[in-house]
Amino acid sequence: MTHQYNISGMTCSKCVAKVKSALLTTAHITEAEVQLAAPQATISMDQHISTPELQAAIAKAGNYTITAAGEDAKEADASSWWQTYKPVVLIFAYITGISLIIQAVNGHFDLQQWMQHFMAGFFITFSFFKLLDISAFADSYAMYDIVARRWRGWGILYPFLELALGIAFLIFPNAAGTNIATLLLMGISIIGVLQSVISKRSIQCACLGAVFKLPMSTVTIIEDGLMIFMSAIMLVLMLF
Repeated sequence: MTHQYNISGMTCSKCVAKVKSALLTTAHITEAEVQLAAPQATISMDQHISTPELQAAIAKAGNYTITAAGEDAKEADASSWWQTYKPVVLIFAYITGISLIIQAVNGHFDLQQWMQHFMAGFFITFSFFKLLDISAFADSYAMYDIVARRWRGWGILYPFLELALGIAFLIFPNAAGTNIATLLLMGISIIGVLQSVISKRSIQCACLGAVFKLPMSTVTIIEDGLMIFMSAIMLVLMLF
């Protein structure tokens, strides 16, 4: 696949050579043509590389900025989004599918039970990825969480709290305490997420621990907001 990119910051032939060298030493780039007259690069690759990854590559050569050009910009943005968030999308698809299969086996759809199973799957799965490298998660979480940045121990404890909630949703159906705990935990978590997204801070989301490099974005808000919404709905269903 071949894409065109605009490059700013180049002022001479040496800059062109530096940018080209940086691109050609990047994995999966098979060919790169860089020109100064109309500051652009035509890059061929055997596997899609996101624009942020290309930016990181040429930043090592100097103060240069690369952006997708023309129609390639739309295509690159869409492809980049999918490559970035594919792990999260697949995880949600698996959890949704499994919880719906359980309802199909039951022979009827029970909204409250489906939400319990979905939330159990969510917390257990996400805690698993965090526990793979709990120290790295704690460091990443401290970058934006309002509690973890003041007390690192909260980042160490958090995955275990998620795991406990996941198990509780499985073995204690219709437990108000579990939903209240979820509201509190996710309510605290979403504050730091909102602050980071609103301020447009370029930091890594720690929702999948240190395994996948996910940028902080509205996707993170949706994750936390969905858990808050579901736990609130279940509390309402218990009352009425």
